Amino acid sequence: MCRLIRRPFGRAVAYGSYESGLRELVHLLKYNGVRPAATVLGGMLAEALTALEPAFERLTFEQAPILVIPVPLYKAKRRQRGFNQAELIARAALKFRPLGEPLQLVSSILLRTRDTASQIGLSSHQRRANLRGAFTVERAAEVTGREVILVDDVYTTGATATECAQVLRRAGAAKVWIATVARTMKLASNDAQFRPGMDIDEDAAEAAGEEREELLAKAAES
Repeated sequence: MCRLIRRPFGRAVAYGSYESGLRELVHLLKYNGVRPAATVLGGMLAEALTALEPAFERLTFEQAPILVIPVPLYKAKRRQRGFNQAELIARAALKFRPLGEPLQLVSSILLRTRDTASQIGLSSHQRRANLRGAFTVERAAEVTGREVILVDDVYTTGATATECAQVLRRAGAAKVWIATVARTMKLASNDAQFRPGMDIDEDAAEAAGEEREELLAKAAES
């Protein structure tokens, strides 16, 4: 039976594929706490954001800026890590963008209300169920009618991005885009040419992510 799911976000863009040097940079920041890596990753994200520039340019001076919202960590995980990598990358990225660009970083509106189990080995349906209800918008009035760029470090299957975008749209966001530094290697390898800021094919990403997670799960069991 065909699945007809309307995506709650408009476009998803990424700088590069999640492999080799880019993957090492993400790991240095995320798992080793090497914060200077966020500056390098921020520069990459800033380049990916060029694909969304038409949206920036059509805003008039009187209109509210586009909100840049990092995907949040659960409070316990943030305390353990000492930072939210998505927030550090987003903050660094805005420093690389042109002065006066209508972008406003807001890190306290979207919250993660509970910890979630690992997504490895879960089906597409199980991933969505795992994340359902894990996010909330604390101050909906600040989101209502606003356009949002949701930022994360890596786009794998799109389950997290989709859940966050749905929560933001329900809170009143007019439009949501997704911007990440990396996307899964499997998906990127299917492209003849990959350019910074290139759109992500969300359906292909989900299928590729499912295959990757199944392989990881089998490897873990062996």
